[in-house]
Amino acid sequence: MNDSATAAIHFQEVDYAIFDVTILKKITGSFPKGKITTLVGPSGAGKTTLLKLCNGLISPTAGDIFINEEPISSYDPIQLRRRVGIALQSAPMIQGTVFQNLALPLELQNKKLTEKEALHKLADVGLAQPILHQKVDDLSGGQRQKVSIARTLMNRADILLLDEITSALDPTSVHEIEQLIIDLNCKYETTIIWITHNLQQARTIGHYTWIMADGEVIETGEIDILTSSTNKRVQRFVQGNLA
Repeated sequence: MNDSATAAIHFQEVDYAIFDVTILKKITGSFPKGKITTLVGPSGAGKTTLLKLCNGLISPTAGDIFINEEPISSYDPIQLRRRVGIALQSAPMIQGTVFQNLALPLELQNKKLTEKEALHKLADVGLAQPILHQKVDDLSGGQRQKVSIARTLMNRADILLLDEITSALDPTSVHEIEQLIIDLNCKYETTIIWITHNLQQARTIGHYTWIMADGEVIETGEIDILTSSTNKRVQRFVQGNLA
């Protein structure tokens, strides 16, 4: 997965450090356009840091990042984050209704969201009309995640970054979110990069995977490398998660 010509995002020799602490080391690789790539690895591997680099929340200490073959530094930060959306495990919301949360990304552009547009976006994430004017404090965990994803998609992002978005959900909600992401990928060819600690989930939803440890990418490839890799570090990680 190092063909930058077919990459939605390409990393080339990227380092990231805070003061004297190196968090990411010589990251090189590509996330293919229109595919779902999972990021897996032990806690502290640097997965979330890598995700934040993908939409400019932080900048690399060294190396280059390309979005659709253009240097990430050439993008206006606001435009970049509209194009590369991110949804987090905590699904942060502003106080108010679902509609007010969906409207927020457009309000930041001095635009208004219509009820018709909001309902269409809710339908995309499998939510029905009655929820539109409900207070977000009254939503279930699964509903909050769906609204968070819908809000991210209000900017019509063609790349979606997901950080452990199902880790705190019940099994039914997990399945619904997984199916939603698969459907979004199929319907819109949205490029998905999904951090997950659940290897079964990674195998179920991913076309490709990056396996990280100690701030390095130790292997990338099609999803079956999680079961067929000859890399000893990958094997130890997989066996430890299956134990």
